[in-house]
Amino acid sequence: MSINHNQWSAMETPAILIDLNILDSNLQHTAELARNAGVKLRPHFKTHKNVWIAKEQLRHGACGITVAKLGEAEVLAEAGIDDLLIAFPIIGSAKLARLAKLMKLAKVIVSIDSLQAAQGLSELGSSNGQKIKLYVDVNTGLNRCGKEPGEETAALVKEIAMLKGVEVIGLMTHGGYAYGKKTQAELLSAAQTEAAGLVETKLLLEQAGIPISEISVGSTPTSKFISQIKGVTEIRPGAYVYGDGSQLSIGAIVPEECAMHILATVVSVPRAGTAIIDAGSKTFSSDSNAHRIGYGTLRGHPEVYVERLSEEHGILHLPEGISYEIGDTLLFLPNHCCTVSNLHNELQGIRQDRLERILTVDARGKIR
Repeated sequence: MSINHNQWSAMETPAILIDLNILDSNLQHTAELARNAGVKLRPHFKTHKNVWIAKEQLRHGACGITVAKLGEAEVLAEAGIDDLLIAFPIIGSAKLARLAKLMKLAKVIVSIDSLQAAQGLSELGSSNGQKIKLYVDVNTGLNRCGKEPGEETAALVKEIAMLKGVEVIGLMTHGGYAYGKKTQAELLSAAQTEAAGLVETKLLLEQAGIPISEISVGSTPTSKFISQIKGVTEIRPGAYVYGDGSQLSIGAIVPEECAMHILATVVSVPRAGTAIIDAGSKTFSSDSNAHRIGYGTLRGHPEVYVERLSEEHGILHLPEGISYEIGDTLLFLPNHCCTVSNLHNELQGIRQDRLERILTVDARGKIR
């Protein structure tokens, strides 16, 4: 993204700029990765939370959209997007009632990792006269949701298969641990680990007479290796749309794939080696990067970085010989694009150094 300082001097900061040319390229590239590997693409909505981008993902060939919460699914269904995976357990009568309404608008798959969650969904499915389709979440190394692959998950699926109102159609996992890797070989190994546990579990279930049609894996870094992974039927990357410092630092992307940057203004230069910008934790988010110091790096000059954050202040680390003046506008690559999106009502869609589109964060705050 080229910044013409005369062009952007009138833009109020902080502002989140999205290079639409890079966004278009990222959408097309990942769609082609999936298509060439013969797998479905079901991208995660939580990164951008924008209906227009979700529809662009579908236009590029996505089979449907993944969401983290019911609230996100409701936003998409109201916009006419009707093939949704809720990749989060739905627990409690209030949420089950909302799911019942959602199922009148869209085809819905729900992920679970417990018999208790399955029982609630089974009761809903039975009362509605339709089986709710399920993905069972498997822990393949992230140590978040999911039982262990193999016999432990297979035993759970066998119990769930006895319930009348649900149908297990797939196994899923999220290889978020890939962000802790440092080399392409390590990323490939993470992608193989992510898939292997699911494939092993699928074979055990099929031997028990329970067919599993979908093997669904998540994580943007591991999705890059899908052509080398056997047994997967679906990928669910999210952060690929914008790119960020976390992806760049592990070699999952190159700088030309970074569509999101934060435009900020220098508001103070109180001492040598420091400048203060008008973007703090409420702009960048406080997510750190295991491979880089700070909370964001200056585009083209990573030695200049956001060293500390207050709510509205970003304190820059400036190496010897580098200085800025009050009023200078600077462009930063944040650590984590997903959390940045959720901090803002709208992002600025830029094409060829021109503001083309406001990207409303339609599902901002939809955490229920």
